[in-house]
Order: sequence, then structure tokens, then C-alpha cells
Amino acid sequence: MAIREATLAGLSRERLLDLYYQMTLIRQFEEKAAEAYTLGKIGGFLHLYIGQEATGVGAISALRPTDYVLSSYREHGHAIAKGLEPRAVMAELYGKATGCSKGKGGSMHMFSAEKRLYGGQAIVGAHLVIAAGVAFGIEYEERDDIALALFGDGAVDEGAFHEGLNVAALWNLPVVYLCENNQYSMGMAVKKAWSVESLEPRAAAYGMPYARVDGMDVLAVRQAVEAAAERARSGGGPTLIEAATYRFRGHSMADPARYRTREEEAQWKANRDPVSIFAARLKEAGVARDADIRASDERAASVVEDAVAFAEQSPFPEPDALYDDVLLDGTGAIAWREKPSTPRD
Repeated sequence: MAIREATLAGLSRERLLDLYYQMTLIRQFEEKAAEAYTLGKIGGFLHLYIGQEATGVGAISALRPTDYVLSSYREHGHAIAKGLEPRAVMAELYGKATGCSKGKGGSMHMFSAEKRLYGGQAIVGAHLVIAAGVAFGIEYEERDDIALALFGDGAVDEGAFHEGLNVAALWNLPVVYLCENNQYSMGMAVKKAWSVESLEPRAAAYGMPYARVDGMDVLAVRQAVEAAAERARSGGGPTLIEAATYRFRGHSMADPARYRTREEEAQWKANRDPVSIFAARLKEAGVARDADIRASDERAASVVEDAVAFAEQSPFPEPDALYDDVLLDGTGAIAWREKPSTPRD
């Protein structure tokens, strides 16, 4: 079968193959992170993105490099899609000084000012208000950027969801809110938690445009976010997008996921795996051959192995690093750096 330069969703063959590569890179990265966690090399909580790759990759691929991304604690995939080096993300999981947050943030606090990834927020829903603040800053400085906030369905029931959407709509801010509805808020099924079937009535409550999209379809997510981003840039204000997706693992590595059946999990993995779906779609459209898919998989595996080796060989932060970057004065200089004196008994 001839390989075509032309394309799906108006994207070049090179761009389409890159989307596939990003998805398989995130999948293999997360699988390796799970392995390292099991071996005791990663501590704390670990929330994996396996199954949701199409949503993050599709959404972030629709942005410009200068746009901002704000995320919750399931953000390793978002960090990689935003351009952070897998080495820096893995090293952060390992708590190493070479991590993107210098080893002091861990799984839930990926950050890069350079790439405009503003967290990794461990407090559910907190970043939805921060996203409105970032968008206000964009508007105030009359810049052409937008903010994208990705969050899970559990955040919808937090007050910050309503506060963030209300002020974003009230002030017509350039922000896109994207709910990654993975069907379960920790162990609570959405159908048991929401009194409505979708987020459309929530968007309507704030006079905000709404779109629902298949979160397992990377191109559908990309197109929805592109449209919302363009609306925000042109002064049309915020949009609420709901992506229907599914996490293939429990809420975290500590979660045995007994609240759903193994049959349900197997059905999603067999029929709705976003990585497999996209690979099949590329081949059917004549964009890729089996050899192209294998090459992407092998490249991703090599990058992930390199990231693990880098993390394992990197040093832990020095104890005194605990006091770095604690408080800055108006010039950006560290105003407090001294170790506090030991309290007397």
C-alpha cells in the first residue's frame, strides 16, 4: 500500500506519526514508572495516565508553545506532551535533583516555567482558579496566549470548579477548561456522583460554550481544543470541553480498583485503547505501515530506558536544598536562605 503524504484532519504524515509517537512514549513511560514504583524506587503517590493518552496529546498538540497548561496530579503525560524531557520527568518521580522540580515535588508537582507547564497541583480543583488567574494575566498584558486547564471528573464537585468557571465567564478570559472524564472519581462512578448526564448544564450555568468529545480519539480532542483555543484568542472567552475517556489502572498505584469489574476493564482495553485505535487508523488511511508503528514503539522504548538510567544515576538533592527557593523578594533574589535555628527544649 502506498504511503500518502496527505492525511487525516488536515495534518501532515509527519505530524500524525509524531502524535502516535507521543502517545506510545507516554504509555511506555507510565508502564515503566509503575514498574519502578513496585520496586520501591519511586515513593509517595503515583497516579498513572495509562488509557488517557489521546486526551492529553490531542489537547496539548492544539496549543502554541507559548500557551499555558495547568494540570492536576495525573500529569506526567501532560508534562511530556508539553515538551518536558522524559529524563527530567522520570528524575522527578525518583526524587532526584535533576528532576523538573529539583526532586522536591515528585509525581504530583511537575513544573516548567520555560515550557509554561504550571503544575501539577495536588489539591483537587485548585488549579481551575489558578488557570483563571493566568488567563487574567494574559488578558491584562494584551498577549495572544491562552491557558488550558486539564482536570478529572472528581474536580467538578469542588467549589473551585464553580469559582474558576464563573470568574472566567464573567471576565471573558482566554482559558479552555478540559474535563478528562475517566468515569471514576477515585472509586466513585460518575453516574452515582452527578445528577446530570454530562457537563453541558454546568457550562450553561455560566453562559459558556460546551463540547463533548471522544477522549480516546486523539484527532477529535485536538479539533475540539483547536476550536476552543481560537475562540479564546479572538476574544470569545472560555470554553468547557468534556472528554470521555477511561483510566486503565486504578486511581493510584495504591488503588486495587475493586469498585469496577475486571470484565469492564478488559473490554475497554481490548476495544477502546487509544494507542491501538490510532495506530490502526493511521494504517487504514495509508499514512503508516507496520514498520512505522514498530519504529515509533522502539524509539519510545529507547527514550524511556534512557530516562530510567538517567534518573537512577542522578543524585538526590543535598539536604540544604530544602531551604532553596523558599521565599523570593521583589527582584527574584532569595530573601530567606538560612537554616532556622533549632528550637530549645
